[in-house]
Amino acid sequence: MLALSAARLGLQCRIYDPSPNGPAAHVSDQYTQAEYSDLADVKAFAKTCDIVTYEFENVPSDTALAASTVSTLYPPANALDVAQDRLTEKSFIRDIAKVPVANFEDVASLKGLQSSVNHLGLPCILKTRRMGYDGKGQFVIRTENDIISAWEGLNGQAAILEKFMPFIREVSVIAARNSRGDFTSYPVIENIHKNQILHTSTAPSRNLTTTRDDAQNLARRIMDALGYVGVMATEFFEMEDGSLIVNEIAPRVHNSGHWTQDAGCIDQFELHIRAICGWPLGSTAPLHKVEMTNLLGEDVNDWANYAKEPNTFIHLYGKSDPRAGRKMGHINRIIKSE
Repeated sequence: MLALSAARLGLQCRIYDPSPNGPAAHVSDQYTQAEYSDLADVKAFAKTCDIVTYEFENVPSDTALAASTVSTLYPPANALDVAQDRLTEKSFIRDIAKVPVANFEDVASLKGLQSSVNHLGLPCILKTRRMGYDGKGQFVIRTENDIISAWEGLNGQAAILEKFMPFIREVSVIAARNSRGDFTSYPVIENIHKNQILHTSTAPSRNLTTTRDDAQNLARRIMDALGYVGVMATEFFEMEDGSLIVNEIAPRVHNSGHWTQDAGCIDQFELHIRAICGWPLGSTAPLHKVEMTNLLGEDVNDWANYAKEPNTFIHLYGKSDPRAGRKMGHINRIIKSE
């Protein structure tokens, strides 16, 4: 989707991917299939590019750093360093950006976990520090009886314990910043998860007049602290009193921003290309309210039925093997005013 947006702007995209036939292979100028760990190949690829970017936050930071030594890399490699480790991420957001997060503690042993549970109080959530997404590597501790099983579930991985926040809903902000520090943001998005995987994102979010500016300002504070360039997602918990707690950041275009493709404004993919290329960022004010629904696994096989629906737009990713829970595409429905 980034490559398609770049092509509309008259730019050519070259893709580096360990997969032999990733979706971007079909819509890009050149496609290099090589491992992230092969830094010589990474540098050779980066030398052919004016600007290098990434759309996956689990690209190894060494890979990003290697690319940055021979070309311009946006977002900066330090954004990956921060986002890839939950302890580093939470510490940066709280201590450097001065943005509120749930109380948390580093956990390195079962004894340390028991101590942290006593300190933070129940309920709380034990999470792996790295490689967790869509609910993976997370264990809810509701009673003291859950402590040992949660610890064993980690299989020795480094962890962080977070205080459970009694939020009323999850919202996110998709924002962009360029190298001059210019900033823009879409309206706040309301997200609904099923089985810990994003199901729908609706924007503009309902009943959020008291927190819209707060959400955008908090996102900007984090992006400024990172010296960020490109599109970034900031995910929040909205509390009963309307306050916002940052759950996590994603240094890339984001699933909860896919609705922008059919909202009548510049979509998040073009916005990212504009930001990293130093172009004017353009308008992020949607003309329509849109609900995005993920197509997971076999859901993608219902594409023909979705195609019959009015005001519905289908986006399929060209992925093979529709495994359960795998994001195979999404649909955007324009919500008409009542």
